[in-house]
Amino acid sequence: MNSNKKFIFLVEDDDGLRSDLERALQFCGYTVFTFSNPAQFLSEFKPLVPAVLVTDMRMPKLSGVELQSELIEKGHKIPIIFISGESLDEQIVKAFKNGAFDFLLKPFSREAFLSTVAKAIEQDSIAMQELIRKSRLAEALKTLSPRELQVFHLLAKGYGNKELVEALGISLSTVKEYKSEVMYKLRLRSLAELIALSTNFPGS
Repeated sequence: MNSNKKFIFLVEDDDGLRSDLERALQFCGYTVFTFSNPAQFLSEFKPLVPAVLVTDMRMPKLSGVELQSELIEKGHKIPIIFISGESLDEQIVKAFKNGAFDFLLKPFSREAFLSTVAKAIEQDSIAMQELIRKSRLAEALKTLSPRELQVFHLLAKGYGNKELVEALGISLSTVKEYKSEVMYKLRLRSLAELIALSTNFPGS
């Protein structure tokens, strides 16, 4: 992962449009990988972050929606922007139900296209940071003793000192020591930060 790079995968069977979009994206500083068909993309795709897939909706052999389904089946999560001149309503509905980021109807302006791409990249960047945060939290939790982990989960549920004393059957001074160790090991500055960090962590 190179945090200074932003990646665009562009799947478009129209050679002229593919070249125009590639140049516009490169001018904006994106690293662009182009493909003339979905099969080529699927055979060469390697997950990178942050990244966005821009794909035509209607192409020979494999449609954009079918390409989206293939990625979902393989467990790849990447914001997808669909572009098309003529798509069926059911295709658009299915694409959005499957998590498409946006749909641009041809002809679209370069400004609208680049603005949509920038927003999609931002979404993937945020998702990447969230994944990193959760990974770091999971690693930090491994450093806690069983009792400290118990204190962590109770704190995440909003337990105060008195409730911790009652739940754990220990003295107030011992509760404070455990709380201090938990905060130190997890590098947290406040209980509010602990609760925010633990919201998506199983068992908290």
